[in-house]
Amino acid sequence: MFESNYQVYVTRRIVKHYSQLRQLQPAEQAILKLLDSKWSRMRMLDIGVGGGRTTQHFANLVQEYVGIDYAKEMIAACQQRFSASSSRVFKVGDARDMSQFQDESFDFILFSFNGIDVLSHLDRLQVFQEVSRIGKPGGYFCFSSHNLQGLEREFNWRNQISLNPLKTYVNLIMFALLRFFNGSISPQQIKHSDHQIIQDESHNFRLKQYYIRPQAQFDQLKANFGNVRIYSWKSGLEITTQQELIVNADMWLYYLCEIK
Repeated sequence: MFESNYQVYVTRRIVKHYSQLRQLQPAEQAILKLLDSKWSRMRMLDIGVGGGRTTQHFANLVQEYVGIDYAKEMIAACQQRFSASSSRVFKVGDARDMSQFQDESFDFILFSFNGIDVLSHLDRLQVFQEVSRIGKPGGYFCFSSHNLQGLEREFNWRNQISLNPLKTYVNLIMFALLRFFNGSISPQQIKHSDHQIIQDESHNFRLKQYYIRPQAQFDQLKANFGNVRIYSWKSGLEITTQQELIVNADMWLYYLCEIK
């Protein structure tokens, strides 16, 4: 799974695409504001930094910034995009094995844009262990991940019908492609699963990505992280009640965790 996804990310067109991105997601903006008084004292690790979308927003705020990516092509793009600095470093790195960093090295660790979802289930759990190891107790880990509840809605053709005929047509085409590329997965399987690997529309259905229900994500995190807060990708607002979480159909969510 990971190797096929990796081959997508190293293509010239995809590297160029990520190098041109500039804006933070609403949830990222909310977290940036939430920790406003703490950034200047933090050492930050930006995992899956890509073309540096988040670098321009965080690197000048923190005491020290390190960006890593598995693709050397992405790191080269970051080095070209940003001037060299003693407090800003880019390195090739694998989130599953961050032995290049000592225990308790970072105050804030970010893995944005659903980067963790290109990994298998076991690899994902390994990332959580590594983040817990290199993060300082009381520090923060923030990541985004695809929401299986949102996908459950997409797997129902009735939800693709709109009063706008053109929108309905486009929705049904995308629905047909989603079902075609995931022919072995039924709506019933989605409904009764905690997580699924889905070949979704990202980069023209070339990526296989991990989707998970929020409660299952809580369960994965509880061994190494506490005080988990969840933010809506669309609005940037924190989801504060169980009922809000149960009905949430965002296609992905942001998780902000304190490291134990």
